[in-house]
Amino acid sequence: MAEELFMRCRTAESFSDRPVGEDVLYRLYDMLRMGPTSGNCSPARFAFLKTEEARQKIRPALSLGNVELAMSAPVLVIVCYDPLFFEKFETLNPMPGLRDWFAADVGLSDETAFRNGTLQGAYLIMAARALGLAVRPMSGFDAVMVEEEYLRKQGWRANFLVALGYPEGDVSSPRAPRLPHEEACLWL
Repeated sequence: MAEELFMRCRTAESFSDRPVGEDVLYRLYDMLRMGPTSGNCSPARFAFLKTEEARQKIRPALSLGNVELAMSAPVLVIVCYDPLFFEKFETLNPMPGLRDWFAADVGLSDETAFRNGTLQGAYLIMAARALGLAVRPMSGFDAVMVEEEYLRKQGWRANFLVALGYPEGDVSSPRAPRLPHEEACLWL
């Protein structure tokens, strides 16, 4: 499984028109939510844009290079984070004083929400791959426009987008280069 997820899967270049069932999306969330976060803070939130209407509303917020692929994906996920994640600590981590510690330090809570929400977004990518879905993460978009259109009521913040669907065509294209351990790791 690890070999498949990390070595053989590739970033999607195109998607088939096969729909992604709601049952698959529920299973996807059930898998990704089990990944660890610091203090079990679980700040990530996910907006699944499944309908053509919902996806079209995001079009003006997308960078030009992301429009075609985002619009062709059966599902576009806005990976978000809740800046008030600590309000869920009664359920997630009822350690005395923890909620108040984060509530009193906006810098700490913002950093924690962003970092752990990003981590959970990576879990979404890996869970999607495990379920046989193709993924394409994207950061080229206007977050303020996305938040205004989709997230204002919840108060969530947009982090990045993930196009989801079933792969189309050859998905075995050559992998882009990665840095060797000598350039990316310290062995202390």
